Amino acid sequence: MESIWSVVGLLLCLVTLPGTIELAFLTFSGVLPRRKLSFRRETGQTLNLCVVVPAHNEEHGIGQCVASLFACETDGHSVSVVVIADNCTDHTAEQAGMAGARVLVRNDEHRRGKGYALDHAFKTLLPENYDAFLIVDADTDVEGNFVRATAELFAQGADALQCRYLASNPGDSVRSRLMHVAWLAFNLLRLRGREYWGLSVGILGNGFGLSRKTLEQIPFDAGSIAEDLEYHLRLVRAGFHVRFCESTTVWSDVPAQSKAATGQRARWEGGRFRMIREQTPGLSAEVVKGKIRLLEPLLELLLLPLAFHVFLLLILLAVPTSLAWYSALAGLAVVGLHVAVALYVGKAGWHDVLALLSAPFYIVWKLTLGRQLIKSASTEATWVRTERSGHHED
Repeated sequence: MESIWSVVGLLLCLVTLPGTIELAFLTFSGVLPRRKLSFRRETGQTLNLCVVVPAHNEEHGIGQCVASLFACETDGHSVSVVVIADNCTDHTAEQAGMAGARVLVRNDEHRRGKGYALDHAFKTLLPENYDAFLIVDADTDVEGNFVRATAELFAQGADALQCRYLASNPGDSVRSRLMHVAWLAFNLLRLRGREYWGLSVGILGNGFGLSRKTLEQIPFDAGSIAEDLEYHLRLVRAGFHVRFCESTTVWSDVPAQSKAATGQRARWEGGRFRMIREQTPGLSAEVVKGKIRLLEPLLELLLLPLAFHVFLLLILLAVPTSLAWYSALAGLAVVGLHVAVALYVGKAGWHDVLALLSAPFYIVWKLTLGRQLIKSASTEATWVRTERSGHHED
């Protein structure tokens, strides 16, 4: 029996160790004072930018999104807003056009999803001499300096960039408050940690940008429901680098109601598990061959969603071996520090801290998503629009 526990403990240690190392590394790096990174800089350069907004049945919010984009400071740069109305059955295209955006209409019942919509948009727009593309979801508000801040990084020669991406409605429910805290860790602290060392920070699916050169060399033909993670792994394996544009923010709603939140989390995390299954062998082989720059993306990929990481650490804590016990305690301490630093860096309030009291229930809820996660992790999984507050999916 003792040998069985030893094997179980060793296996759990091996599964959780990459995530613990990654969390410790990014927590420490993310709280350090910012430092100047050396990049090529071209002063006085005027860029021709295109903001691409993928939209599926977003007639209620697309006008506000387009208006926030047109309200941005351009600082002399040329900016176009293009909405890709993808398989819409409502008045998204009409509302976007009335708000002043150029509209591309795409209907393809067999190739459904955000990745396909973006690929179609880029193939249409690349011949039109844009210097860079910014991607914003249809339920998003952007900070007034969004265009100016992103243009500055592209003028410095950035291949790609990711802005701060935060929740706009943390006060809607306890669940949305907890997701806000999770985003402070995943969308802010971890990106700060990677940027400190000059690593590629990742793509979060909203508020990111790609240079013309990047898209010409690495087409956006990522068709999975985790298209942002899939495309970022292609970029880093090809030697491209995503910078963190911390000086500007995009906000979008997180689902406050149980049904919408369940569907969204199952899709996001199921898609991530699919990427773990498909990408880990190739990345591991490249690291073994000496491509050390891929080690951090590999560790990031092996870091399970935090609720599952904590659950495995708690199981490990119950294994009656000293290796398991010390590994579990160290891992849980790193998680606690990671969340605390994320709250500090994100300038969180007492409402955010108090929401952590319900974290155990949130973890239990995440564990109930098993069947949906397995379905979303399959290669046949399709993208489904997340229900917005006050509106319903078609």
